[in-house]
Amino acid sequence: MKTSLITIAYIAASALFILSLGGLSKQETARRGNWYGIIGMAIALAATVAAMDPGGYPTLIAMFIPAAVIGAFVASRVQMTAMPQLVAILHSFVGLAAVLVGFAMYLSDKGIVPDERTITLVEIFIGACIGAVTFTGSVIAFGKLQGSITGRPLLLPARHLINLAMLIATVVLGVFFVMAPGTSGQGFLLAATIITFVLGAHFVMAIGGADMPVVVSMLNSYSGWAAAAAGFMLSNDLLIITGALVGSSGAILSYIMCRGMNRSFFNVMLGGFGTESGTVASADGQPAGEVRSVDAENAAAMLQQAKKIIIVPGYGLAVAQAQHSLAEVVKILKDGGTEVKFAIHPVAGRLPGHMNVLLAEANIPYDIVFEMEEVNDEFSGTDVSWVIGANDIVNPSAMDDPNSPIAGMPVLHVWEARDTIVMKRSMASGYAGVDNPLFYKENTLMLFGDAKKVVDEILTAMRG
Repeated sequence: MKTSLITIAYIAASALFILSLGGLSKQETARRGNWYGIIGMAIALAATVAAMDPGGYPTLIAMFIPAAVIGAFVASRVQMTAMPQLVAILHSFVGLAAVLVGFAMYLSDKGIVPDERTITLVEIFIGACIGAVTFTGSVIAFGKLQGSITGRPLLLPARHLINLAMLIATVVLGVFFVMAPGTSGQGFLLAATIITFVLGAHFVMAIGGADMPVVVSMLNSYSGWAAAAAGFMLSNDLLIITGALVGSSGAILSYIMCRGMNRSFFNVMLGGFGTESGTVASADGQPAGEVRSVDAENAAAMLQQAKKIIIVPGYGLAVAQAQHSLAEVVKILKDGGTEVKFAIHPVAGRLPGHMNVLLAEANIPYDIVFEMEEVNDEFSGTDVSWVIGANDIVNPSAMDDPNSPIAGMPVLHVWEARDTIVMKRSMASGYAGVDNPLFYKENTLMLFGDAKKVVDEILTAMRG
């Protein structure tokens, strides 16, 4: 009876996880999707605890309560701008857990049925190696996003050969590990884990700042497969299902992000493209054209006189925490009869869906937020396109310059509007480290300053 109830609980939790992913696919249902996931995890946790030996409850409680307190404290204090870092470091925990489960399973020799020893050892080895790559890769990604590690790619000589050599060495060690009798193969497992620790760190260190959104979604996929591997080791069906859902959805998301940059997944992993933000825009440090600027008061007047406005948010909006002031500006414009829309590029920000969550946090209506494909054709009929803290995703050289590093990348056609207002702190380039001809177009006006401060000034001018 108990086993049947646990099975039913696992099935219910799996269904809720699937509904959660479906809900998170749309902004309007994202909140409901979150609740599905929370309820599903609560059911899964309760069922797993019920299936345990009661003798392990004291240890579980001793570990669970401090972890829950720490998790709640960190989640309640994290800023939206730091969400990518939080996601990256959480991925590392999943990877490390897979490594520890693998070693514990092997050294204890529990759950290793003699007739299924080979397949079990393969599961342990693959789970530990995937977990190791996920752990160190996520830690490096956290450091890059946090700014404690440079965003420039680390391009060692013959780095691809180094990666290939580490992969071959890992496979060879895996063969020796599976063939070793008893628990005598622990040295092979330890050596392979150390190599894959290095491989994960080197892999992500070679990826530049422009590709960090893809890295985050890629590590999300890795953490899912690591969790699925742990599920195989522990013979836990729910963990297998959940890990597979996370792994496959992360892989699909990585593909979507790559398509948003017109690059292949292998090109991202091997290319080392992009530099850290703040580099000089032009190669010789000289302006690439004449820049026209505008102040907040005149920008407010332009916005209020426009009949249709499309706003393009970027990471600069998130850094400045300007979304709440922007929501008030949008309300004033809509109350005045202006049609306002938001255009979201797939790689805007530093995390997939970053901008959508940011706007939802400020209670900006879902029905005026559109993806790039839905709104790109409307710029030509727009009075003002307003770019706030975005750079590479509105760079026309992606379409006009075949020699540009971002050539072919789908971008938002903001320059097709009658007028374009670009808000930036300075003329520095974005994460791709390339100049942006948009800044020098005749219909572009630059509005320099911190996004929060400038949007507040625009709001004050509108109220006045």
